[in-house]
Amino acid sequence: LPLSVNGKLDRKALPVPDFAALTGSGRGPANVREEVLCAAFAEVLDVPEVGVDDNFFRLGGHSLMSVRLIEILRTHGVSISVRALFDTPTVAGLAASAGAEQVVVPENLIPAGAHEITPAMLPLADLTADEVQQVVACVEGGAANVKDIYPLAPLQEGLLFHHLLADGGEDAYVMRAVLDFDSRSRADAFTSALQRVVDRHDIYRTSFAWEGLREPVQVVWRRAALPVEEIALDAQGGDPEAGLVAAAGAAMNLRQAPLVGTHIAADPGGDRWLVLVRMHHTVRDHTALQVVLDEVEAILAGRGEELPEPLPFRNFVAQARGSADRAGHERYFAELLGDVTEATAPYGMADVRGDGADTVHEVVAFPAELDRRLREVARSLGVSTATVLHVAWARVLAAVSGREDVVFGSVLYGRLNAGAGADRVAGPFMNTLPVRVRTDEPGVLAAVSAMRGQLAQLLEHEHAPLVVAQRASGVTGDTPLFTSFLNYRRNPGRAVDEGMDGVRLLLVRERTNYPLVVLLDDYGDRTEVAVDSVAPIDSRAVGLLVRTTAGNLVTALESALDGGPDVPLGSIEVLAEDELRQVLVGWNDTATEAEPASVHELFEAQV
Repeated sequence: LPLSVNGKLDRKALPVPDFAALTGSGRGPANVREEVLCAAFAEVLDVPEVGVDDNFFRLGGHSLMSVRLIEILRTHGVSISVRALFDTPTVAGLAASAGAEQVVVPENLIPAGAHEITPAMLPLADLTADEVQQVVACVEGGAANVKDIYPLAPLQEGLLFHHLLADGGEDAYVMRAVLDFDSRSRADAFTSALQRVVDRHDIYRTSFAWEGLREPVQVVWRRAALPVEEIALDAQGGDPEAGLVAAAGAAMNLRQAPLVGTHIAADPGGDRWLVLVRMHHTVRDHTALQVVLDEVEAILAGRGEELPEPLPFRNFVAQARGSADRAGHERYFAELLGDVTEATAPYGMADVRGDGADTVHEVVAFPAELDRRLREVARSLGVSTATVLHVAWARVLAAVSGREDVVFGSVLYGRLNAGAGADRVAGPFMNTLPVRVRTDEPGVLAAVSAMRGQLAQLLEHEHAPLVVAQRASGVTGDTPLFTSFLNYRRNPGRAVDEGMDGVRLLLVRERTNYPLVVLLDDYGDRTEVAVDSVAPIDSRAVGLLVRTTAGNLVTALESALDGGPDVPLGSIEVLAEDELRQVLVGWNDTATEAEPASVHELFEAQV
């Protein structure tokens, strides 16, 4: 192996690893179950063959690939638990696991054309006859236009709470995107295609009912027309995109389907047309938004008939609630958080009831060399890059919150335990749950290992309501458990408007009620950290802290893997050397020349 002048391994002189060449070199499958698993690993990882001792994550696997792997295995009659995949990510380990039980979803019993809906027709909802009538009365067209009624998913419960908190004002969870079209005909074709997507998916024809009910429910309409409102923009109004967004507002009526709407306007300064698309977070997440755009693109290209049969969101709700072990959730979070009595509030920001209107967004890219080293060290440890970056954020959070024991939210994909077809169902699957790290205790290797174990455990509770975790902690009253969260996202690496002729994406605005949000976007060959923050937090400064800390953490991990010391996590610097010098030396350089004088002489000089 190449060595440096100091006699250590010279990593830069090593060739780029060919992970495909490393597969299949171990033991072959010994039974049909292992054969199926080996074939599924090879298909998902896009390698020629896989041996039973090959590690899914060492070969480049990640959470999105996990969803596809689980789905492929399910079609072959092999069911694996998500935690087993993270705990024993080899074919041999998974083959020995007991498997994951799937909830049997009861059929929808509301017949088409029904003039009356009874509680017996709603196997997923616990409603009285009076409550059913009350819900149906809120739907345009009455019972004949009601396709299904069922409870809310965990994420939807929290989003409804914040919607009600807004009380008709600014809703933090209305996503807005402005697209620019080169003609009115293209804009009209886009809205027509979007209507067909609404017609295909139940979740986009869904409204919510809660008043007078013991528990909120969501109602699927059989028909829901996509609102297309034309707006005349002021030619003297300046920025046309901002004018269109302001004219539409940031409030949506959750009692009315669809929770997708458009506003269209001619650009006063040219011959182009602007279309604002608004979607409420209660009916979509990051993956669901991509499903919508992919289907719109297919419909515009004349491939609408080739789209797969849509699956209903009710299957996920039944899976999430049917497999919910509330007592198990409470035990897990009580053990994890029972002795946490104070909120982790970066920069002292403790308000989680904002509307995100004053949020500042900044993006900081990881240097290519750091990105390469990050991926290499993660593979060497047999973990995902997300695990390493969770540890890096914990260290940053400890520094900016003045705590050595920190709690922050982690956004879970939500589709790993969501049942068959979860990878292509539109709707909000994701969930935000707490992660805890004691930065004063472990070395960096132990911290990464512990984080891997914690995230694997958390997957077993990925559909637990956040309120369960909050109540299981030692934080009392209405004080939040945490006021920042980390969202690690695997992105396809293509633009939203790619594949649609004559269309440009001008802006996308997503907001949150949290004062500090860190979005780590992994594009496969590069990583970006985007930060959303409210004043006085400097978003770009936080992004640079994350990048610097990640680099220092990777260096420490590389040293430990080479036989060097396992550096304590709490000693990892969050400031670059020049920044640290500025804080310790530059800003403390307060010496000034002053002539000896008494106090009255100084006053005399000023006068």
